[in-house]
Amino acid sequence: MTDALSDLFSFLDVRSARCTRFEAGGKWAFRFPAKPALKFAAVLCGECWIMLPGRSPQKLVAGDTFLLAEAPPYVLANDPNLNPRDGLASFDWAHSDIARHGGGETALMAGSFVFEALHVRLLLDALPSFMLIPAKDRAADVLRGVLEILDREIRSERIGASVVTRRLAEILLVQVLRGNDTQHGNAESGWIGAAADPKIGAALSAMHSDIAHRWTVEELARRAGMSRSAFALAFKTKVGTSPLDHLLRWRMQVARAALRRGETITSVAARTGYASECAFGNAFKRVHGKPPKRYWSVSEAAPEISPI
Repeated sequence: MTDALSDLFSFLDVRSARCTRFEAGGKWAFRFPAKPALKFAAVLCGECWIMLPGRSPQKLVAGDTFLLAEAPPYVLANDPNLNPRDGLASFDWAHSDIARHGGGETALMAGSFVFEALHVRLLLDALPSFMLIPAKDRAADVLRGVLEILDREIRSERIGASVVTRRLAEILLVQVLRGNDTQHGNAESGWIGAAADPKIGAALSAMHSDIAHRWTVEELARRAGMSRSAFALAFKTKVGTSPLDHLLRWRMQVARAALRRGETITSVAARTGYASECAFGNAFKRVHGKPPKRYWSVSEAAPEISPI
């Protein structure tokens, strides 16, 4: 039996597109554009504010780490009342992974993740747009150790530094997702967070472990140790969709990956629980918008790399 995060990462080609360090002193405010990507940042020293659309300014202190899913436009500043400058145009990001402005009272570590576009929605749709792991949270202790090593690698010119930073950033991503589940429970974490619930997690693990099985809500409820009605309501509340709809979408993620590898429609239909190519094709089109034979004629672009 596998857990939800392990299932997810088995599909995602996750790599840290870039890790950067930002240092600032005096009065400053910089705006950064929206990017269809996953970004993290951590305050290494000092403090600042982050301003996101539709939210009150959030103060960040040393040790805080945040994650932006499908990153919206945002502003980082040490005074939320300042008029922000363009955070991309103000620094020579093309030639350096370290940006400095007026001193080093505040320092942030940031990174962006690029995914193969094939499965990017699987992750982004399961996450809230903003996740904060505060310094006082116990999960921050684990993050702090990874961040210290990552910071040293970014500032060094040692051989293999880029490989190390990519791997550390992936570890950091998993730890942030774990920390968000610990802090908020599953109410804000989509199906990834719901997997931490012992009862709902048991049903999710059962589905993910045997996607070809003809699961019923009653059978999944028994796996969760709940009545059918209580299970259906709890699953919809925590995951955001019904059990069978989640199963359908997970099957089609598996199918899409298998077809991309060159497996035949007949074999993929069988391994995902469909008795005929026609039934499989209808399910695939329902989720992905096109039948499997036409799907690959449309290219999917990967998210653009962003420095911070």
